[in-house]
Amino acid sequence: MIPVRLPPVLSVVPGLIACAVVTGLALAVQALEVDLFGRAWIDGIVLAILIGTAIRSVWTPPASLRPGIEFSARTLLEIAVVLLGASVSAATVMAIGPGLLAGTALIVGLALAVSYGIGRLLRLPRRMAALIACGNAICGNSAIAAVAPVIDADAEDVSAAIAFTAVLGVVVVLLLPLLGTLLRMPHVEYGVLAGLTVYAVPQVLAATMPVGAIATQSGTLIKLVRVLMLGPVCLGLALVMALRRRAGAAGLTDAPRMPGIPLGRLVPWFVIGFLLMMAARSLGLIPLAVLPTLAGVATALTVISMAALGLSTDARAVARSGLRIAAVVTLSLIVLVGLALGLIWLLAQL
Repeated sequence: MIPVRLPPVLSVVPGLIACAVVTGLALAVQALEVDLFGRAWIDGIVLAILIGTAIRSVWTPPASLRPGIEFSARTLLEIAVVLLGASVSAATVMAIGPGLLAGTALIVGLALAVSYGIGRLLRLPRRMAALIACGNAICGNSAIAAVAPVIDADAEDVSAAIAFTAVLGVVVVLLLPLLGTLLRMPHVEYGVLAGLTVYAVPQVLAATMPVGAIATQSGTLIKLVRVLMLGPVCLGLALVMALRRRAGAAGLTDAPRMPGIPLGRLVPWFVIGFLLMMAARSLGLIPLAVLPTLAGVATALTVISMAALGLSTDARAVARSGLRIAAVVTLSLIVLVGLALGLIWLLAQL
């Protein structure tokens, strides 16, 4: 039987439909969680990866689905990263004050370096160590998903990093209020702690709302500053990757001259798009009424991308490195909590 060749655009449709089906299942389970427990303990992003990986473990997608799965895993994810830029406003970030703003940026930088170092010390591959470091220091699943195309991470690496980070993220939400109570932290300081350590914005709300409105407000603002760091971090990683590719192609060990690298290859288009969207939001060029729609589209595209990654993931490859990944994620989070408490103490002395 002669295989039917579809035009390039239509060739992505079958795989895209498959990813959409997995996405629908993930969102249905998430909605069921909300009905049963009042909140989604495992969000749609994680569920899409888990369901996709479970399907992939018992069924190998045929060749006709691969173009659509690859398109969903990369292009749709890149579009989602661009839309995420509209969620961050410079005015909101500056409202927390220069001291805490600088301290938050410092914590993110230190957490990135320490977490990456722990990953390499425990012999994780460079890309996996970078994914975990970004997820731990910035915003969990969203950061991992945004950084993955920048560093050309494998589907197995992305799936494993998101899976373990998601599990630990739920643990943090459950235990952080207990830590705040034991330390007798004021509401503002507890909110700062939550904003600096909890991975996702909804999880920050879950960890701070039981404490009070002031904790929720301060935690959300600090969390937005961490999200803001996603742009510079992606830009920095893009520069590093471009320089390494250039050096490898030239057979050189020293850094190449910057003028010789085209901007389009130096910085991925979606990183530029993220920064432009953030600037447009800060300048008031994006109507406030449109922001919820943009956020919803970004979330939907991200979930579809995670479903595609799940359908591309060999569960056996994830299991082989599971223990080391769990250790790196746990140690990285412990370091992040320690750094956050140190910053809170330091600011209290000033």
